Amino acid sequence: MEERTFFEQGDVKVTNARFISKGQTYAMRNVTSVKPFEQKPPRALGVIVALIGLGIMFASPFFGLLVLAAGLAVLFLMKPIYHVLLATSSGETRALKTKDRNYVNQVIQAINDAMVHRA
Repeated sequence: MEERTFFEQGDVKVTNARFISKGQTYAMRNVTSVKPFEQKPPRALGVIVALIGLGIMFASPFFGLLVLAAGLAVLFLMKPIYHVLLATSSGETRALKTKDRNYVNQVIQAINDAMVHRA
């Protein structure tokens, strides 16, 4: 059976025989399932800096406001990281990571299609 490509963009390629991501090749015959995983960013630093800014505002309103703004910026600018989790007989592997949820969903759909049509 001929190898059929389901997705190819940058250094990621999904065929019915293999999944290539950042130079690592996974044999599709070994993949039993695939799912997305969202790694939430650590928000503790932003909360701590914002609280410190609130405390400083009593002594120095301008400086306290700057520190508070920095803490809030950290809170809202940090984005989650999305992973493609491959399940194989040897366990789960985070095969791809990106900050683009749609990209991960496209890759997962391609892997699911490839699993149906694998050689």
